Amino acid sequence: MKRIILAALALFLLCAPALAGGGLDGFLSNLNVQARADMNGFAVKLGAQFGIPMPQVQAVIGTVAQPADAFMCLQLGQWAQRPPEQVVQVYKTNRGKGWGVIAKSLGIKPGSPEFHALKRGDLVFSGQPGSGPGEGPGKGKGKGKGKGHNK
Repeated sequence: MKRIILAALALFLLCAPALAGGGLDGFLSNLNVQARADMNGFAVKLGAQFGIPMPQVQAVIGTVAQPADAFMCLQLGQWAQRPPEQVVQVYKTNRGKGWGVIAKSLGIKPGSPEFHALKRGDLVFSGQPGSGPGEGPGKGKGKGKGKGHNK
């Protein structure tokens, strides 16, 4: 019986983005399904991916409306280099206005790669540190050429 339920859940997780229309809404919908299937595992993966202690992760999860909102608060906080508590305050103030408004309130510029990734729903929930867009090896300041003097 458990195998049937797990198979049905796996099938649903594979189809959920297509049913939800993809993009950010599809990603968040799929993430909520995953989180509700294993809330403790979800919290552990959030802590690992964003390098945040479990009590802080659980505080964020307990404050927001949906589990995926906790992921978004931590992702935006990482991009904006803001602590989770500050992001949660901005979330509470702007809840219902959309993640783009929250991102802009945190200083994430609309033309930035992070903002574009947000709008496309090009986000990663792997439970591995540095697994989001713009993260990981080779990313950061001083890599490659940009606009400016002597470039």
